[in-house]
Amino acid sequence: MYLHLGQNVVVPECDIIGVFDLDNTTGSRITRVFLNESEKAGRVISVSEELPRSFVVCCLAQYTSHGAASAVARYDSAECAGMEVYLSQLSPQTLLKRSGTLL
Repeated sequence: MYLHLGQNVVVPECDIIGVFDLDNTTGSRITRVFLNESEKAGRVISVSEELPRSFVVCCLAQYTSHGAASAVARYDSAECAGMEVYLSQLSPQTLLKRSGTLL
């Protein structure tokens, strides 16, 4: 399955590590450092020019896996080619409803 993040951007649900609320998480220094380092590395993709309400962290698989392996397990292994952070104008609650499952 795929998750529509807004505009014309979709990501495979199996690649999603987490969906985070920007208002609640950017109060943490660790989150701010993570987002700054991701932006410096060129890993941040803005889905819309509107004010972002959430960010989605994805692990990019080197190859497509149709098994039950989770994105978190792949991120810890050599199977994960890298990471992308998507800034979305949609709230985490809206993204969760779009997925139809608990991420």
